Amino acid sequence: MAKHSVIESTTELRRSPAAHLDQLMAAATVTGQRAVALREIAFSTQISLRAVPGSAGHQALAQATGVGLPQQVGQVSGDVSGTAVLWLGPDEFSVFNAAGEDLSPTLEAALAEHEGQVTDLSANRTVLELTGQAASLVLRKSCPADLHPRSFAVNQAITTTLANVPILLWRTTENGWYLMPRASFTEHVVHWLVDAMNEFASEPVI
Repeated sequence: MAKHSVIESTTELRRSPAAHLDQLMAAATVTGQRAVALREIAFSTQISLRAVPGSAGHQALAQATGVGLPQQVGQVSGDVSGTAVLWLGPDEFSVFNAAGEDLSPTLEAALAEHEGQVTDLSANRTVLELTGQAASLVLRKSCPADLHPRSFAVNQAITTTLANVPILLWRTTENGWYLMPRASFTEHVVHWLVDAMNEFASEPVI
């Protein structure tokens, strides 16, 4: 009789949207004065929150996140090193945790009987990290947002487009960005970024 292996956890079967593109992204890395690198932040936690500002649900969720809820467009509560909350709209927020911590039970318990919504959307978006001196120059090839530090400071995030694809764009450091397209657009966005990075592998023409 054939023996069947037992999978104790479905975690073993998980495959991130950009897993098959790891080698492509690594090969596109540019070093030196025009450095730029691309990688995936796999299996991060992304939770959608809905609550009307000033309501009991809003106050409860703000406390439960540990970092509060942002108050205006572009604002981020917390930062990329732990749990962060991105502003998506007056009553809509995205909780992010790169380590993949399960935050849903805490947030759902905090909301309890208050009006609001907690939805785990971790599988909905891919998280790509673009870093290096040339990272902003790569983005400027197709992103219509003003990426100058005067307009787009560290730890700000907005909804915009890249390569004609809607994304969440979060400036995590001076030369670091998180790009969050829908998972179904992962391959398109990665290939576009890799192509845009190729220019910086060559010496500039003077």
